[in-house]
Amino acid sequence: MTVTDGTPATRSAEQERRDEPVPFGPGSLLWEQMGLYTSAIAGDSVFILQVMHPAIGTVVDRRSSFRTDPLGRAARSFASVQTWVYGGRTAIEEGKRLREMHKSLSAVDEEGQRHHALSAEPWVWVHLTGFYAAVTASKYFAPAPMTKDEEQQFFDEFLQLGRILRVPERMLPASIPEYWDYFDDMVANTLVPHKVAHEVLGQMSQVPPTVPKLLRPAVAPLSEAGGRLGRLITVGTLPEAAREKLGLSWSAADERRLRLVAQVIGRSTPLLPERVRYMPIAYRARQAARAQERLERALEHRPM
Repeated sequence: MTVTDGTPATRSAEQERRDEPVPFGPGSLLWEQMGLYTSAIAGDSVFILQVMHPAIGTVVDRRSSFRTDPLGRAARSFASVQTWVYGGRTAIEEGKRLREMHKSLSAVDEEGQRHHALSAEPWVWVHLTGFYAAVTASKYFAPAPMTKDEEQQFFDEFLQLGRILRVPERMLPASIPEYWDYFDDMVANTLVPHKVAHEVLGQMSQVPPTVPKLLRPAVAPLSEAGGRLGRLITVGTLPEAAREKLGLSWSAADERRLRLVAQVIGRSTPLLPERVRYMPIAYRARQAARAQERLERALEHRPM
């Protein structure tokens, strides 16, 4: 007799839910740090590290809107990152959405080789550059660098985030030393001085193409000043081996300027209101979590 009540499918869906990673919440380091605007300061250097991978650089070159809508691309990227950490169950769906969106993204490079966005190596690289960004942002822009225990907790949470993003488990490093061995090897032996990386650096001082023509003369000086600061931070937060591949100079004076800027940011950020320190999704999620906690306390102590 054929079973027609849908039970096998129901069991499969329940098993899938049990196997899904656990979303982040209050108490995790990602919850405290990933929503800070300062966590995004090294965003351009991470993007450059990503597009220096031949597959990623090729797909971004052919398929991304980074040239025509750089601000929009950045806004969408940051919103997605915030959803991973602060979205609750929506984070799981966002991981699935990203995988689905990237399925059709492929491109052919100048040598005729086809690259796919969902190939395991580039997909893993995109995710794991985030740990480098977190450690580097802590080193320069946090009030104090992460302790060894905090770094380990952050690493463990980053592996959890990889599961949300459907990163192949077999390719995730098992320890922090293993991570740095992997990272250094990728920079030395896989990354290339891709033209997209140079374009990103060149864009920094340019007026975004989406700015109306009449406003461009007024915006140009701000773009130039912001570009100089952005380039200082971006070049300074790249690993030395990546700078060398791109032919970027970095002097002791540059390092002093970066550390001075970083010190100002690191000391002033904790003094700002939470609404100003955190990006919108993170701020709303933190508000909602505190409201839920207050509700649970009220229910626990309600008259019976």
